[in-house]
Amino acid sequence: MTSQSSETLAATVETSDRLDRFLALTFPDVSRARFQRLIAEGQVSVEGVCITETRHKLKAGQRVKAVIPPAVAAEPQAETIPLSVVYEDRDLVIIDKPAGLVVHPGAGNETGTLVNALIAHCGDSLSGIGGVKRPGIVHRLDKDTSGLLVIAKNDAAHQGLSEQFAAHGRDGRLERAYKTIVWGVPERNRGTVSASIARSNTNRQKMAISKSESSREAVTHYEILETLGKPPLASLLRCTLETGRTHQIRLHMAHIGHPLLGDRVYGASFKSSLSTLSEVARNAVNTLNRQALHACVLGFEHPRTGKALHFESPLPADMMQLLAAFTRSSK
Repeated sequence: MTSQSSETLAATVETSDRLDRFLALTFPDVSRARFQRLIAEGQVSVEGVCITETRHKLKAGQRVKAVIPPAVAAEPQAETIPLSVVYEDRDLVIIDKPAGLVVHPGAGNETGTLVNALIAHCGDSLSGIGGVKRPGIVHRLDKDTSGLLVIAKNDAAHQGLSEQFAAHGRDGRLERAYKTIVWGVPERNRGTVSASIARSNTNRQKMAISKSESSREAVTHYEILETLGKPPLASLLRCTLETGRTHQIRLHMAHIGHPLLGDRVYGASFKSSLSTLSEVARNAVNTLNRQALHACVLGFEHPRTGKALHFESPLPADMMQLLAAFTRSSK
């Protein structure tokens, strides 16, 4: 790989603030957590003096510099991790990803990812278009979202699949559907949520509904498959996407007042709602320990043969147990 040089970011303080917050607000492309690590590593200076305290108080007029070292793009290592392979040929492989499995290596997740498992499973055949740390990855699911993923095994397949995912099904080739369990019951049996999404200004790990210049169009369609409880306290929905934004379903459902059960990021305000559930249902939600979201349908045109492929994945055991708990508590 070609070596990269360090990048230096510099800015002048306009109003007093703590160091890590000033840097994160001034340079939004770098996360606050990343700046905190850089400060601790001695890569940040104020008026030429190295500062290693994230809470350091800045004064107006001071000059701040941060050195961003080149990314360490160590090639992921093969790891023998069990995979649920739904389909495989010389061009691609379909995986039914369990909840808890991170898709590609990143900060804090250098090993034990789907990519590590794929390197062991596919060997040198994985496409390199996605970069060193995400070979073959065409799309992704959050760590705690389960369901179907397609991975390209060569560059031609990667390019063909990426083209279909970029169109998000508007040309009729790609089909994706999810099942989720949400708090409450939406007013309509079918509906559409159209609300643009951008990264949160206050927490770089979260997304937010936004009308800023950096926001991107996001459209989610949903239909109620089943209401849960008597009286209904939750619903099983089927969601389809016109766009593929980070955390889209989770954020859109929370936006209309029906966050996903188990979603600690966008459904935290519904934590008190647990008390309204029966003991059986409450225990099932706590046992779930993740957002109740599953990628149940994946269809696309094979990038080499042009054949229409369609795959379905049943709800995983933890979500089935949650549905059963609501059924038992209703009797």
